[in-house]
Amino acid sequence: MNLFYTPEYAKTGDVIPFYNQKTKRFENYYLKNWNPDAPKDKIVYGWHQIITEDNRIYKETPTNIQGGTGSVIEVDGVYHMFYCTFDQNPPAQWARHATSKDLVHWEDIPEDKFGPDGEIYRMSDWRDPHVFWNEEEKKWWMILAARENAATERNGCVALCVSDDLSHWEYRKPLYASRTNQAANECPDFFKMGDWYYLVFSNYTDGFCTYYRMSRSPKGPWIRPERDTFDGRAFYAAKTGSDGTHRYVYGWNPTRGENGWDFDPGKDFGKDYCTWNWGGSIVVHQLVQHEDGTLGVCPVESVANAFHHSEKTEIRGLSGNWEHRADGTLCSSEDGFAAALGSVIPAQCCIKAKLRYEGTPTRFGLALQVDEAFDFGYYLMFEPQFNRIQYRSGLRMYEQGGQMFPYAVEMERPLKLEPGKEYEIALYIQDTIGVLYINNDVAFGFRMYNWKNRHLGFFVSDGTMEVKNAAVLTE
Repeated sequence: MNLFYTPEYAKTGDVIPFYNQKTKRFENYYLKNWNPDAPKDKIVYGWHQIITEDNRIYKETPTNIQGGTGSVIEVDGVYHMFYCTFDQNPPAQWARHATSKDLVHWEDIPEDKFGPDGEIYRMSDWRDPHVFWNEEEKKWWMILAARENAATERNGCVALCVSDDLSHWEYRKPLYASRTNQAANECPDFFKMGDWYYLVFSNYTDGFCTYYRMSRSPKGPWIRPERDTFDGRAFYAAKTGSDGTHRYVYGWNPTRGENGWDFDPGKDFGKDYCTWNWGGSIVVHQLVQHEDGTLGVCPVESVANAFHHSEKTEIRGLSGNWEHRADGTLCSSEDGFAAALGSVIPAQCCIKAKLRYEGTPTRFGLALQVDEAFDFGYYLMFEPQFNRIQYRSGLRMYEQGGQMFPYAVEMERPLKLEPGKEYEIALYIQDTIGVLYINNDVAFGFRMYNWKNRHLGFFVSDGTMEVKNAAVLTE
């Protein structure tokens, strides 16, 4: 079973969502990054079409388009693809335009190729064109990943061009320029939900995530919500698509192990300690809009309903006092760390539980792929004093982990934590991929390479935790 699509011999890069109103299904595209060991007779470069009716199972077909991320729209029975290409000598980036009658065979329009103007926008980054109809202005808008001419190198922006005919474009000042990032705001996306407009983009400087901003007007000003991301470090280049009822955000959870950036440690500690690759597996979240316009995410229906067999997991204490009650298991550990083991974790499953804490624990949560030693494995740590969830892999508990690339927090997601409140978790696992959802509103994706076929665990340090309805769901 595939919960998160990974092509054979390759990695999924940026997804370009397109919902076909005629067939009533998503006929998306993605950038395919072939693995170094891929058989040469299977390699087809360029955009690949992936058709899905449930955002979980895909049928793939290559296209003849060679280039980077963009967007697809339908106008009067003709499909228009906007994408980007790159020159190396001298370096240059270009927005491109192609058309099709069937979404598979595309004809490029060479005369529609254009780059940055050199005045508003620097003659460097100019990619990932996203085109949509602006009903208020009665014009086509194109937003792009670009860099504005600014006072400092913190000039990454979302560029704006407008058109009456999809061929001739007028440069305008950036739609969004926060003077924060030293790189272009990649894969920009734009949509309206209810009374709010949303701008989505990804960046890899001063953070490495897909972000969103919100406004009452398509022109801004753009508000940064308190939690302005959909997922963590392991969810990038995400763009959204809607079937008219629900809106979904499509990103990729990267693999590890190719050392493409020459950052891997000299000693082999396993793939858990290798740098991220470009591309990996498609992860799709369904957007949830709150009353104040801010956004959360929950699993798509096909993933949420993928597992039907549920087995309650017994909780066996290793340290600390674990008290079993009719409605759950309680552990009070005011003077240190308490640990317990549960079931063996299948290769593909969903782990569900409800967690509640009292007092001021330094951390509590789930351990994955641990054994009786409760050391090596993976830890999802709820940390009330920081209002976050932290992901930490086992080597960081040891001296070698402290000698690695110097950061104390491996990965984290913001989450306001309150004593006495129940946190419902659903953790979907597909081999090395893990995607955690909390209260059907917050997502946290990660990878687990070094350890498998071991146990689920629970822990609490310097406080009290209650675990209810802990179960492992399988096919």
